[in-house]
Formats: sequence, structure tokens, C-alpha cells
Amino acid sequence: MIGLALVALMAAIAIPGYQRARKRAQASRTLEELRILDYAVDQYGLETGKKAGENVTFTDVKAYVKNNTLVYATGKDCFYQAYGPFIIDDSPKVPAFTYAELLDVAPPEFWIPYNP
Repeated sequence: MIGLALVALMAAIAIPGYQRARKRAQASRTLEELRILDYAVDQYGLETGKKAGENVTFTDVKAYVKNNTLVYATGKDCFYQAYGPFIIDDSPKVPAFTYAELLDVAPPEFWIPYNP
């Protein structure tokens, strides 16, 4: 009985820490994907002669993203929210749902310059 209570207590302490660490990892991953997409959009714009302010889709920039990643396969983040559309010479924006989900572990200044 006491052993079960100790296990329950340890779980009550460990689970919130695990969930917070998981959300931090999701925020870091999303930020890195946004950086990759930012470079991909810039490279696409340079190679195709697009002008600043023109819209492009994920399909356009997919060739400039590493091909063994989730973002390459789906064009979506860890919450399955789609990235894009993108604007040449403008930073991509974190999807609104993802931003709201991760706001408790990643404050607005974490997302600069990718704030929605």
C-alpha cells in the first residue's frame, strides 16, 4: 500500500515535468523548421527571380527543404498545422494554433521574427 502511494507520488511529480519538457522540444523543433523554411523561401525566390512580396506555397519551396524530415513529408508542424503560404523576403509565421499551444513554454520573444 505504501509502495503504491510512493509510486503515485513520484508519478504526480514526474508527469508535469515530462509534459513541459515535451512542449519545450516541440517549440524548439517548430522554431528550427521555421528557420529552415525561411532559408528555403529565400533560396527559391533567388533562383526563380521572384520579387519581394510575392506569395509562394510550400509546394514551391519543398525542393529546398531536407527530404528526410517531417516538414518535407507533410508541410506541417508537430501539431499538424500547415506552414505557409509564404511571402518572399518576409519571415514565415508560426501557425496560430501552435503558437497558442506553446505559449506557456515559449513566450512571444521566443518566436521573433516568426510571431504570427
